[in-house]
Amino acid sequence: MTSELDIAPLEGRAAAVVEAARKAGADAADAVVVKSASLSVDVRNGKVEESERSESDDFSLRVFIGRRVASVSSNGFDDVDTLAERAVAMARVTPEDPFATLAERDRLATAFPDLDLVDDRQIDSTDLTERALATEAAALKVAGVSKSGGATASTGYSGLVLATSEGFSGSYAVTRHSTAMTAIAGEGTTMERDYDYAVASHLDDLDDPSVIGRRAGERTVKRLNPVKLTTRKTAVVFEPRMAATLVRHFTSAINGQSIARKTSFLREKMGERIFAEGIRIVDDPYRRRGLASRPFDGEGVASEVIDLITDGVLQTWLLDTATARELGLETNGRASRGGSGPAPGSTNVSLSAGSQSPQAMMAALGDGIYVTDLIGQGVNGVTGDYSRGAAGFRFENGEFVEAVSEITIAGNLVDMFARLVPANDPEYRFGVEVPTIAIEGLTVAGR
Repeated sequence: MTSELDIAPLEGRAAAVVEAARKAGADAADAVVVKSASLSVDVRNGKVEESERSESDDFSLRVFIGRRVASVSSNGFDDVDTLAERAVAMARVTPEDPFATLAERDRLATAFPDLDLVDDRQIDSTDLTERALATEAAALKVAGVSKSGGATASTGYSGLVLATSEGFSGSYAVTRHSTAMTAIAGEGTTMERDYDYAVASHLDDLDDPSVIGRRAGERTVKRLNPVKLTTRKTAVVFEPRMAATLVRHFTSAINGQSIARKTSFLREKMGERIFAEGIRIVDDPYRRRGLASRPFDGEGVASEVIDLITDGVLQTWLLDTATARELGLETNGRASRGGSGPAPGSTNVSLSAGSQSPQAMMAALGDGIYVTDLIGQGVNGVTGDYSRGAAGFRFENGEFVEAVSEITIAGNLVDMFARLVPANDPEYRFGVEVPTIAIEGLTVAGR
């Protein structure tokens, strides 16, 4: 599939569309092309259930007339003059947006670092089938696993091209490989299921199928015969892949759009201590082979590595150009871009590791709940109120004593962030690197 990754020639086409918009009467314009393709194979019980291939080429033109802005989209570059004229006509009749603008010329990237985001290896459906079958076989070998919920192996790429009337022209591509397995243990009404997965930009960085399958099986078997707890206040420990959701709640709360709209529970907290002393959270767009890495942001701005939290203190919002202008600030190169207009977002986010192992942390806590699964979306972004269904294990003195399910964890993210303690086992998944996290004094509601 990598033979289709040559997107650089599209830069000239995108620049031509921008020029067509200027000739049609636009004061400024930018054009984005997002090219992507993926191939996946699903297997169950040793047989291929589905093989799917998808491809897309999305083109978007955004034009400005004064403070009026309009966007049009297409699946190709056919008749760019007509497309540009339509976008300009739309912009002339739209209401003014006082903050709409392209990024300033002096903020645009002029050098693009090599982040090694493209794997040149050729992968076909036969390779994916073998990987998925090996993953499933490893899960079914785990004692106690009764059946397969299915395994999936996939590969894909995407490329982004951006051209602006301020003179920016750039492109980059990324590849993705992933493997996932769902296992089932038990029978009838006592069945439990769990999963494991891995994603990487390079196949060499992806966990071996046997490891992914075994982990899925072992996680599932451990969930058998769960108990229902009585309601209590206790320490809650989040395994890394569940802890990542807390980091995402944080980055959502410092998104500049949420701050500008006054819909974030952190909107009055700039410069205040949000987390405990010593905690640092970093956003790094230049992580080599990172799943959220990029050489420039969605407006062509040169990004930089920034601290979101330093020694527990909130340092900045995530900003694109328009949101920054609305807040009286400057962009920090966090514009994300698909086929539509830019919006602020994070890149590779890392929460600093602590000094204790998860086992030592749980032993020090005495007893509590170790969370391996979260259910629902019960987070209020305005107030920070947190309430989510969960499952996992009850522990005593650092040792798991029984599986638990059908519980609800409740608290407020302001208090949760302040009491958050990281362990020393960071994992990097989907652009977030975070260790096991412990938070004392949460309400766990059960029967």
